[in-house]
Amino acid sequence: MRETAYAKINLALHVRRRREDGYHELETLFAFVDAGDVLTAAQAAQDSVTTLGEFAAVLDNPFDNLVARALNALPRPQGLAVTLEKNLPVAAGLGGGSADAGALFRIVEALHGLPDDWPARAAKLGADVPACVLSRTHIGLGTGTEQLDVEDDLARTPVLLVNPRVPLSTGPVFKAWASVGDGADRGALPEGPASKIAREGRNDLEAPAISLCPVIAEVLAALQATQPWLARMSGSGATCFALYDTAEARDAAQAAMPSGWWTMAGRLR
Repeated sequence: MRETAYAKINLALHVRRRREDGYHELETLFAFVDAGDVLTAAQAAQDSVTTLGEFAAVLDNPFDNLVARALNALPRPQGLAVTLEKNLPVAAGLGGGSADAGALFRIVEALHGLPDDWPARAAKLGADVPACVLSRTHIGLGTGTEQLDVEDDLARTPVLLVNPRVPLSTGPVFKAWASVGDGADRGALPEGPASKIAREGRNDLEAPAISLCPVIAEVLAALQATQPWLARMSGSGATCFALYDTAEARDAAQAAMPSGWWTMAGRLR
């Protein structure tokens, strides 16, 4: 079996109140690109995970590999030999590991079905994993694990992803949001279809991420110079995205990016 682990982007990400458990309430508009990592799987006597691709070397800890952890989280009558082609940068705001786990859930679903409590099992692997199992445009609430449907008028929109090849972990960005920034609650997501939420929303982690990784501002400036109808950072960075009216405009923008940056062109699912 072959399954794409679709790159996750946050078209908008609003950080709200701090919860008693130390996490912050989030409101985000998830969307997914029709490209990403690729998982292939075959039934086997026991589970195994082989990693290859441009960013495979970064996944050097087998105990922290979300595909292996997802295999352990799902009951099955026999093992799976999984090969992960790692095309997405790590610690990049694209939900790469979560997308990989989500793809593994879909493989197991096709082969054996999923247990009724699969959302809880997915959430234990990471806040973005339930969203990545679905891999469709929707609103995420709480820590991102609660899903709400939204009118999706953005399907097939041309999108360009750009990463300066600088990893950026989520924890320090949230700390910078509280310390470097003012940590203020600037309000809820707008209401309406996905396009309205994306246009009128914001990413509250963008400024603190730039304070830690200034090249993000250069990426955003480079994207904005290509005249997309929206350019924004995804998640906690450092990947940024731009949405275009045509594939030709997107492809021209990709060609204009510095050669040292990672790029991926696609469409929203």
